[in-house]
Amino acid sequence: MKTKPLTIVLLLYVSFAFAQTAPPVAPDRVLPAESAVVTNAVVTIKGVKIPYKATAGTLPVWNAEGKPVASLFYTYYERTDVIDKSKRPFVMSFNGGPGSASVWMHVAYTGPRILEIDKEGYPVQPYGVKDNPYSILDVADIVYIDPVNTGFSRLLDPKAERKDYFGVNADIAYLANWLDVFVSRAGRWTSPKYLIGESYGTTRVSGLALALQNQHWMYLNGVILVSPTELGIRRDGPVNDALSLPYFAAAAWYQKALPADLQQKDLDAVLPEVEAFTIDEFIPALSKGGFIDDQKRKQIAVKVARYSGLSEEVVLQHNLAVPTNYFWKELLRKKGQTIGRLDSRYLGIDEKTAGDAPDYNAELTSWLHSFTPAINYYLRDVLKYKTDLQYNMFGPVHPWDNTGDNTGENLRLAMAENPYMHVMVQSGYFDGATTYFEAKYTMWQIDPSGKMKDRLSFQGYRSGHMMYLRAEDLVTSNDHIREFIKKSTPATGQPAKY
Repeated sequence: MKTKPLTIVLLLYVSFAFAQTAPPVAPDRVLPAESAVVTNAVVTIKGVKIPYKATAGTLPVWNAEGKPVASLFYTYYERTDVIDKSKRPFVMSFNGGPGSASVWMHVAYTGPRILEIDKEGYPVQPYGVKDNPYSILDVADIVYIDPVNTGFSRLLDPKAERKDYFGVNADIAYLANWLDVFVSRAGRWTSPKYLIGESYGTTRVSGLALALQNQHWMYLNGVILVSPTELGIRRDGPVNDALSLPYFAAAAWYQKALPADLQQKDLDAVLPEVEAFTIDEFIPALSKGGFIDDQKRKQIAVKVARYSGLSEEVVLQHNLAVPTNYFWKELLRKKGQTIGRLDSRYLGIDEKTAGDAPDYNAELTSWLHSFTPAINYYLRDVLKYKTDLQYNMFGPVHPWDNTGDNTGENLRLAMAENPYMHVMVQSGYFDGATTYFEAKYTMWQIDPSGKMKDRLSFQGYRSGHMMYLRAEDLVTSNDHIREFIKKSTPATGQPAKY
């Protein structure tokens, strides 16, 4: 991933096409500060019928004077045949952006209902939802939360300060307060508790892990990072330039653009070779900049070209470090196609074959095609939450204050302070925005001492940013969460101590 402002690099689905200010809202389209609609249903998971209650509602964000200044929309699923909540894991789920609603993991990953798509994640008609036989609701209750101005969530006070909501640390602070209230209302203080975040949501939950622990004395059993961001961990210069190469290799392998001898290998055999080259040779070579020996420059260029599917000439033109946006345009340029940013399995077509970057994100347009009708239908017609508000897939949250992002260090400290806490990273090999090797690097840097690595784990998938959109990975990624919850839930009476 090349060095860019965090608002560009770490966004999940942030699109330049969306307005940065909210449209005028008529009085009859104002979100109620508090509301709740309850429905009951049954879903079959792993061959077992699971009865559950779904609460779609809103809960305020209060200011220091106790006045509701914002309201957050949430959807809360509880298994109804479980009596003792103290033994029942409770998962708090966030997506990212910043500015994205919780829709993505809600109706495509862990929830009891998922949208209608084909086995590779492409839209199909008629739109709608179906039961999710792989949901984690069999092992944990889940609440999906829309931060301010995403989904149905809104600021209520026109005089509210945007800086109190739209920034790395502001976001963490008000959401920690909100979760304190929600956990109290839901009676979940004694439950094993987990945070899961996707993309920028990983920044959010990494910060929340420490904020909940140190300001609200709420201790977690685990944090799940889906397609994680950099978490404020620096990786400038040669390290930053080199870490994209294993992703290039994965995307080129999928698009059958690698040399024949590599292409005939399985992906699991290709990637370790590229990772070793990246760490052992590519980073040291880039560190020498323009003073690298000409012969060595040539040798490195040959290998980078071999592993990326690009020409040696292109690699040399970019001083060995090809930008990711150029890669998305260049890899299939001769075929007149581009590849997706968040998922490089997806193909696009541009107005011109020439250029340095694709005209649009092929994967994002496809996802909006299927997710938007599904979530609007599901919330309004299935869960019966009736409102004339627009459901903001992407909300007006910018400018976003990215200063003071220490979330990776926050997560490290939270783990160090809490012997119960485990962390799992999930990444798609074909994600070009938050690449899988960047995710590995992030995990390595969270624990530089190596003293907690038995509580850190990584899982990779043959898909993109939202690995669960591929039917095969929907099964395995949910199973990995089940295993993670089981591993991080201590036996009765087992103390939290080193």
